[in-house]
Amino acid sequence: MKPGIDYIGITTPFYCHDGDGNFLLHKRSNACRDEQGYWDFGGGRLQFGEDPAEGVLREVYEEYGCQGEIQEQLPAQSIIRTINSQKTHWLAVPFIIKVNRDEVKLNDKDKITEIGWFKLNKLPEPLHTGVQYTMSKFKYYLEKYSHKKKL
Repeated sequence: MKPGIDYIGITTPFYCHDGDGNFLLHKRSNACRDEQGYWDFGGGRLQFGEDPAEGVLREVYEEYGCQGEIQEQLPAQSIIRTINSQKTHWLAVPFIIKVNRDEVKLNDKDKITEIGWFKLNKLPEPLHTGVQYTMSKFKYYLEKYSHKKKL
């Protein structure tokens, strides 16, 4: 059975920022299950018995090889879409995560081809459908972290 297809999958998407108004995105490789070549913030499937906060920090480390600090948990959202004529359904429990820009690296070379730092008003294209949904419904959460912090 496949999560998101045979049953509702649970994912912990994350929006990493550096505290200076920049957000980290990556380009999905051909090894990803869908939307290859699309830019995504990051995330992964919650494992059985795992707390969402633990899962998201595990995923940040797996994808970007660094520790993260949870800044905020966003409202859960149901993402229903059709990919390659297949209806999928994921329950997303998203988080905003602060990372040290100097520690970030491309850590999952099988699923990620490129990483980059971007301002919210200059995101790369094409954007993953999950990113598009988040930007249309929850952009105001991210905007709180889109400005350089004053000392």
